[in-house]
Amino acid sequence: MLRILFLRTVNKYASKWLVLAIDLFLVCVSFFFAYAIRYNASFEFDLQHLLLQIPFVLVLACIAFALVGSYKGIVRHTGTKDAFNVFLGISIHTIFIGFALLVNGLLAIFPTFSIPISIIIIHFLLANFMMIISRFIFKAMFELVNTQVKTITNILIYGAGDSGMITYAAINRDRKNNYEIIGFLDDNPNKVNKKIDRIKIYNPDKIDAEFIEKHDIKEVIFSMPRLRSGRLLELTDKFLELNVKVKTVPTLTKWIEGDLQANQIKNVNIDDLLDRDQIEIVNPIVMSKVSGKVLLVTGAAGSIGSEIARQLTAYNPKKLILVDQSESALYDLQQEFVQLGLSNFVALVSDVRDLKRMERIFIKYQPEQVFHAAAYKHVPLMEKTPYEAIKINIMGTKHMADLSIQFGIERFVMVSTDKAVNPTNVMGATKRIAELYISCLSHAQSNTKFTITRFGNVLGSNGSVIPLFKKQIEKGGPLTVTHKEITRYFMTIPEACSLVLEAGTMGKGGEIYIFDMGKSVKIFDIAKRMIYLSGLKYPGDIDIKITGLRPGEKLYEELLADGENTTKTYHEKILIAKTNQIDFVVTKGKIEDILLELPSVNNKKLVSLMKEIVPEYISKNSEFEELDHEVSNELMN
Repeated sequence: MLRILFLRTVNKYASKWLVLAIDLFLVCVSFFFAYAIRYNASFEFDLQHLLLQIPFVLVLACIAFALVGSYKGIVRHTGTKDAFNVFLGISIHTIFIGFALLVNGLLAIFPTFSIPISIIIIHFLLANFMMIISRFIFKAMFELVNTQVKTITNILIYGAGDSGMITYAAINRDRKNNYEIIGFLDDNPNKVNKKIDRIKIYNPDKIDAEFIEKHDIKEVIFSMPRLRSGRLLELTDKFLELNVKVKTVPTLTKWIEGDLQANQIKNVNIDDLLDRDQIEIVNPIVMSKVSGKVLLVTGAAGSIGSEIARQLTAYNPKKLILVDQSESALYDLQQEFVQLGLSNFVALVSDVRDLKRMERIFIKYQPEQVFHAAAYKHVPLMEKTPYEAIKINIMGTKHMADLSIQFGIERFVMVSTDKAVNPTNVMGATKRIAELYISCLSHAQSNTKFTITRFGNVLGSNGSVIPLFKKQIEKGGPLTVTHKEITRYFMTIPEACSLVLEAGTMGKGGEIYIFDMGKSVKIFDIAKRMIYLSGLKYPGDIDIKITGLRPGEKLYEELLADGENTTKTYHEKILIAKTNQIDFVVTKGKIEDILLELPSVNNKKLVSLMKEIVPEYISKNSEFEELDHEVSNELMN
């Protein structure tokens, strides 16, 4: 109880007047001991003379401390700067004493008043020592009581280099949390078993369950900016399975005014665990290409479209036209931009399937570049409704592309997907046909530059697996995965949208840009990591249920179709897919025919027509598999 009372008292910063009173008391004590030391502890000095000198010494001390402000520091946060202020205050105090005695000696104001120089020197040394050491004693007492009252969190810091030391210092400065740093971890064998500030450096591969239990380790903080993503993934999986929380230090650019604060150390996010390096695109050409231009973004309220719009605002466009059929989501984006103080945009509730409405928008706003992100993307839903998938993904794209040529748009960038590669479902097939239509238009003219960006799944996008897992965890599970071996390529939303903007400045038109996305990731592994990152255990707290592949769902996604290969660009992570040659006139005709027949034929006929346009479209786990069997039987006969 006394400890808690003390802690509550010192948590309210000690009054500066109390600190000044203690400092003056120590000045008196040091002055007395200066006399005692001078006279070899015999106390054979004039005590009455000493008592007359103390008020004189205290007045000069008050003046000196007031000039320096040494009593204004927060004692429980005492550091070298505070110690220097004390030293400076005592130094000025000593100079004042010497100057006063010199003036008194010359003018004989008080003939009998004098202090030996030896006393002044000893007093200077004692006062410095006592005042500085008292502050550090008070600080140590606070830390001791604080440690005993609060729950200690034992942690390890991964990285014994400069970043690790900065993290170590930031944690030591933090008084809101009670961390105890048990050790550093580092892969460098030359550092292992050495010590930093008496704290041992360990080999991370030697940390096991016994070590964690023995030292009661609760957290590991990763503080190594250049740590390979694969190594981060390996270690994170290891510590999560040991029931240890994993945190990470932000990059230098995100530090507050160049200084790392303890509250910036955050839990590792699932997008930190993609098993590949984050793709960074810094291209000043984007600024020159979009600054001062009128830009139109379709699907602007979606995950990708809204991030494209956000990134475009940073390039100072003349006008940003945001088009989406989702009223509520578009309103949210509009309010977000209003709160940011943006005024060079307009949000329009519109549908890309409505050709007349789109034409009026082009006439009124005269856009110069189009970023086409509007699409239906959910595989199971589109497998049940090919009519709607064709209408938005193919017809909507055709409307926007045709209008872009009609109105002389400089650049048209289409957002595609890896599901368009060797498609096994309706959604992927419609996106591939949309790609083909863009290729046909690009081949036929050169005024408008058409570009396609093709990438994998986006972490955190609407309807993606990450938000689904979060909801399932909140409800207590289980997490649902369609197949234990199913894998996907992943990227973050900012990465995906950076590619779209980059593509808007590259090439001559007609290219399909893809990412070198590294290795694909098992969805089952992501599910386990999300359970661990939530502070829970698998399967003890939350289980994972295998539900079976959904209609049209692939086990493995691809970024290139059969027969495609790639060429490099100036960015090592961005490649151009070299597609197979097609008959542009015939392909364009077939696409236009399917749109003409759209209102009058059933789903089976629509899918059959799509398979004619995209021969590599083979249905999987779908009612439309019978169409592939019919084709196979015809070939055999």
